[in-house]
Amino acid sequence: RHYELKEGDRILDIGCGKGYLLYEFSQVVPGIVISGIDISEYAIQHAKEEVQPFLKVSNAAHLPFSDSSHDFVYSITTLHNLQNYELFESLKEIQRVCPSGRAHITIESYRNEKEKANLLYWQLTCETFYTPEEWKWFFSIAGYTGDYGCIYFD
Repeated sequence: RHYELKEGDRILDIGCGKGYLLYEFSQVVPGIVISGIDISEYAIQHAKEEVQPFLKVSNAAHLPFSDSSHDFVYSITTLHNLQNYELFESLKEIQRVCPSGRAHITIESYRNEKEKANLLYWQLTCETFYTPEEWKWFFSIAGYTGDYGCIYFD
Protein backbone atom coordinates (compact mmCIF):
# COMPACT_ATOMS: atom_id res chain seq x y z
CA ARG A 1 0.00 0.00 0.00
CA HIS A 2 2.79 2.43 0.85
CA TYR A 3 4.15 2.32 -2.70
CA GLU A 4 0.68 2.09 -4.25
CA LEU A 5 1.62 -0.90 -6.39
CA LYS A 6 -0.98 -1.90 -8.91
CA GLU A 7 -1.57 -4.15 -11.88
CA GLY A 8 0.92 -3.47 -14.66
CA ASP A 9 3.57 -1.92 -12.40
CA ARG A 10 7.06 -3.23 -13.05
CA ILE A 11 9.07 -4.19 -9.98
CA LEU A 12 12.67 -5.30 -9.61
CA ASP A 13 14.28 -7.24 -6.77
CA ILE A 14 18.04 -6.73 -6.58
CA GLY A 15 19.54 -9.74 -4.82
CA CYS A 16 16.42 -11.83 -5.38
CA GLY A 17 17.95 -15.19 -4.48
CA LYS A 18 15.44 -17.85 -5.48
CA GLY A 19 12.67 -15.30 -6.04
CA TYR A 20 10.40 -16.07 -3.10
CA LEU A 21 9.57 -12.43 -2.33
CA LEU A 22 8.86 -11.73 -6.00
CA TYR A 23 6.47 -14.68 -5.95
CA GLU A 24 4.71 -13.17 -2.92
CA PHE A 25 4.39 -9.82 -4.73
CA SER A 26 2.84 -11.60 -7.72
CA GLN A 27 0.25 -13.15 -5.41
CA VAL A 28 -0.58 -9.96 -3.51
CA VAL A 29 -0.69 -7.64 -6.54
CA PRO A 30 -2.25 -9.53 -9.47
CA GLY A 31 -0.92 -8.42 -12.84
CA ILE A 32 2.31 -6.99 -11.48
CA VAL A 33 5.30 -7.40 -13.80
CA ILE A 34 8.24 -8.87 -11.90
CA SER A 35 11.95 -9.15 -12.52
CA GLY A 36 14.88 -10.03 -10.33
CA ILE A 37 18.64 -10.27 -10.43
CA ASP A 38 21.15 -12.13 -8.31
CA ILE A 39 24.85 -12.92 -8.72
CA SER A 40 24.24 -16.55 -7.77
CA GLU A 41 23.75 -18.81 -10.76
CA TYR A 42 22.73 -21.55 -8.33
CA ALA A 43 19.93 -19.41 -6.86
CA ILE A 44 18.56 -18.48 -10.29
CA GLN A 45 18.77 -22.08 -11.57
CA HIS A 46 16.94 -23.33 -8.46
CA ALA A 47 14.47 -20.48 -8.18
CA LYS A 48 10.79 -20.86 -7.50
CA GLU A 49 9.34 -22.27 -10.71
CA GLU A 50 6.64 -19.62 -11.10
CA VAL A 51 9.16 -16.75 -11.14
CA GLN A 52 12.27 -18.33 -12.63
CA PRO A 53 11.61 -17.03 -16.19
CA PHE A 54 11.74 -13.47 -14.82
CA LEU A 55 15.11 -13.78 -13.06
CA LYS A 56 18.61 -13.11 -14.39
CA VAL A 57 22.14 -13.63 -13.20
CA SER A 58 23.55 -10.12 -12.95
CA ASN A 59 25.38 -7.64 -10.76
CA ALA A 60 23.69 -4.67 -9.09
CA ALA A 61 26.38 -2.32 -10.40
CA HIS A 62 25.36 -3.10 -13.99
CA LEU A 63 21.60 -3.62 -14.16
CA PRO A 64 20.54 -5.22 -17.46
CA PHE A 65 17.52 -2.95 -17.87
CA SER A 66 16.83 0.24 -19.79
CA ASP A 67 16.39 3.68 -18.26
CA SER A 68 13.08 4.21 -16.42
CA SER A 69 12.18 0.54 -16.91
CA HIS A 70 10.74 -0.05 -13.42
CA ASP A 71 8.07 1.48 -11.21
CA PHE A 72 9.46 0.07 -7.97
CA VAL A 73 12.88 -1.35 -7.05
CA TYR A 74 13.90 -2.97 -3.79
CA SER A 75 16.98 -4.61 -2.37
CA ILE A 76 16.94 -6.32 1.00
CA THR A 77 20.26 -6.98 2.78
CA THR A 78 22.19 -7.26 -0.48
CA LEU A 79 24.10 -4.06 -1.16
CA HIS A 80 26.37 -4.54 1.86
CA ASN A 81 28.05 -7.34 -0.12
CA LEU A 82 29.56 -4.78 -2.50
CA GLN A 83 32.75 -2.78 -2.25
CA ASN A 84 32.02 0.94 -1.86
CA TYR A 85 32.78 1.74 -5.52
CA GLU A 86 30.31 -1.00 -6.58
CA LEU A 87 27.78 0.28 -4.06
CA PHE A 88 28.05 3.77 -5.56
CA GLU A 89 27.42 2.40 -9.07
CA SER A 90 24.55 0.23 -7.80
CA LEU A 91 22.77 3.18 -6.22
CA LYS A 92 23.14 5.15 -9.45
CA GLU A 93 21.78 2.15 -11.37
CA ILE A 94 18.74 1.88 -9.10
CA GLN A 95 18.02 5.55 -9.69
CA ARG A 96 18.52 5.10 -13.45
CA VAL A 97 16.02 2.25 -13.82
CA CYS A 98 13.56 3.80 -11.33
CA PRO A 99 13.91 7.59 -11.51
CA SER A 100 10.64 8.12 -9.63
CA GLY A 101 12.46 7.24 -6.42
CA ARG A 102 9.92 4.52 -5.63
CA ALA A 103 12.58 2.26 -4.17
CA HIS A 104 13.47 0.66 -0.87
CA ILE A 105 16.81 -0.59 0.36
CA THR A 106 17.31 -2.51 3.60
CA ILE A 107 20.89 -2.24 4.84
CA GLU A 108 22.99 -3.33 7.77
CA SER A 109 24.19 -0.51 9.98
CA TYR A 110 25.40 0.30 13.46
CA ARG A 111 24.88 3.13 15.93
CA ASN A 112 27.55 2.28 18.48
CA GLU A 113 30.61 0.10 18.97
CA LYS A 114 28.65 -2.84 20.39
CA GLU A 115 26.39 -2.97 17.31
CA LYS A 116 29.45 -2.62 15.07
CA ALA A 117 31.12 -5.58 16.80
CA ASN A 118 27.94 -7.65 16.54
CA LEU A 119 27.64 -6.79 12.85
CA LEU A 120 31.24 -7.86 12.26
CA TYR A 121 30.58 -11.19 14.03
CA TRP A 122 27.37 -11.77 12.06
CA GLN A 123 28.52 -10.90 8.57
CA LEU A 124 30.14 -13.41 6.28
CA THR A 125 30.17 -11.47 3.03
CA CYS A 126 29.68 -7.90 4.24
CA GLU A 127 32.09 -5.55 2.50
CA THR A 128 30.41 -2.21 3.13
CA PHE A 129 28.77 -1.05 6.32
CA TYR A 130 28.24 2.40 7.72
CA THR A 131 26.48 4.34 10.43
CA PRO A 132 23.03 5.64 9.43
CA GLU A 133 24.51 9.11 8.89
CA GLU A 134 27.22 7.71 6.62
CA TRP A 135 24.64 5.71 4.63
CA LYS A 136 22.57 8.86 4.19
CA TRP A 137 25.64 10.73 2.91
CA PHE A 138 26.50 7.88 0.53
CA PHE A 139 22.93 7.84 -0.82
CA SER A 140 23.11 11.59 -1.34
CA ILE A 141 26.35 11.61 -3.35
CA ALA A 142 25.09 8.70 -5.49
CA GLY A 143 21.82 10.54 -6.22
CA TYR A 144 19.64 7.83 -4.65
CA THR A 145 16.22 9.28 -3.71
CA GLY A 146 14.36 6.18 -2.56
CA ASP A 147 13.59 4.92 0.92
CA TYR A 148 15.86 2.88 3.14
CA GLY A 149 15.76 1.06 6.42
CA CYS A 150 18.56 -0.12 8.68
CA ILE A 151 19.02 -3.40 10.48
CA TYR A 152 20.98 -3.25 13.73
CA PHE A 153 22.56 -6.09 15.69
CA ASP A 154 22.19 -5.02 19.29
